[in-house]
This record gives sequence, C-alpha cells and structure tokens, in this order.
Amino acid sequence: MGRLARVVELYYDVLSPYSWLSFEVLCRYQHVWNVDLQLRPSYIAGIMKDSGNRPPAQLPRKALYMVNDLRRLRQHFQVPVQVPEDFFSVVFEKGSLSAMRFLTAVCLECPEMLEKVSRELWMRIWSLNEDITEPQSILTAAEKAGMSAEQAQEILGKISTPRVKNQLKETTEAACNYGERSGWALCLQPPKPGCRSAPGSTPRPSASPPPPPGTRSESLPDLVALWPWAISLSLLGCRSAVWDVVFPWPPSLRTSKYLPQSPNSASTK
Repeated sequence: MGRLARVVELYYDVLSPYSWLSFEVLCRYQHVWNVDLQLRPSYIAGIMKDSGNRPPAQLPRKALYMVNDLRRLRQHFQVPVQVPEDFFSVVFEKGSLSAMRFLTAVCLECPEMLEKVSRELWMRIWSLNEDITEPQSILTAAEKAGMSAEQAQEILGKISTPRVKNQLKETTEAACNYGERSGWALCLQPPKPGCRSAPGSTPRPSASPPPPPGTRSESLPDLVALWPWAISLSLLGCRSAVWDVVFPWPPSLRTSKYLPQSPNSASTK
C-alpha cells in the first residue's frame, strides 16, 4: 500500500512572479512527489503591509537582481516569465485585487478550474504583457482557461460580495500567520497538529544531508523535513545546485506546454 499524499498549501498572488514559479513546479511534480496540492489565493498587498516588507522593485539593487534572477529562472524551470514593460504601473498602480477576488470566487464556486484560471492570469501579466485588472481582461483569461462565458460572468459578478471579500481576507491572514512576508508561501501539513511553513524569500538550510544522485522520487516522504526548504532555497538563491541535488528530475518531466523544447527557446530577448 502506498504512502498517503501529504497536504501542501500554496498561498499565492498572481502579482508575484515567484508565486508563478512555485505554482508551476508544484503542479508539475505533485503526483511524482505524492502531495495533495491545495491552492490558496491571497493578497500580496495585505501581506506586505502586515509584514512591513518592501517590494524588490522599490530597492534599486534588488530590482536589478530580480530582473536577472527571473531570466535565469525562466530557463531553469521552463516557465515563460518576463518583466512587464510598464512594471511600476502594473505592480504599484493597478495591483491585483480584482484578479485575486476573482480567483477566490473561483475557488469557492468551481475549485476544479482554479489551477487553469490562475495560470492564465499569470500568463497575461508576466508573459504576454496584458492587463489583469479590467473585467474583460479577467473574463478573457477565464474563458481561455476553459470556463464558459456565462459561468465566468456569473463568478465575476460575485467578487464584490461579502463572502468573497471575507474569504480572501481570511486566506491572506492565514498566510501572514504562517510567516509569509512577500508573494508566496508553502505550508506542509504534517500528520501531527501544527504546520511547517516555507514562507517566500525566507530560505532555510536543512541540517539533513541531501540524498545521493539518482534517488527515486518515491522516497520523498522520508525527506519531509527537507523538501519545503529545498523548494524555498531553489527559488531564492541556491536554485540549480540545491534543486538538482535534492530532486533529480527526469528530463521528460522538465517541460512546459507554453515553450518549445529547444533549450535556446526558453531564453528571453
């Protein structure tokens, strides 16, 4: 009898490109790693305010690092992320409140569509340089994800209801309680009471040595104390070295439906 899947919660906002990277990696490997991925739309502006953190773009050196970092991560994870042309307007003026309320409503009304709609919103803002704040932009993303026009319109009409607003607020507060201070957080639900979280931009080294190269993915549950930190480190500073040692991923799995398979095709212009 196989091991039971561990519940992993991903708190995210589509305004964060690092949220997208962690989202795609977890969606891609959730069955390989035997995890039950639970998507939790939250609001990055509320998290930033609660933590007192500042966006990287407001700090010149961090902003420069982020641009180069995303270029490397685009190639490594095969996710077509690139910085929007009008970055400050997109991030600081328009924001993501309507989009995240819509995803919250999707989570409440038709959770089976949450992954696809989230991905299409990320694609619009972080790959296609398109809007995610106007109602028609959100409807376009939802329909491209496979939602009917009628269903998308019905859900959009609920984003201003107390139920949706309160749910987004509660999820954001939960992310803050787990220690989140940027744009994404992982929460691994252990069998015993409590929660081990891996908040974004908080890399934590593991005291456990990495398994030898070639270790089978089925042994992942034995690394339960290690792998959330490996993901955090992988996305935030040690990337290729940590990720490829801890989780040697088969080449057949390192794919993206949005990109051709040529290694050169993943580079940004």
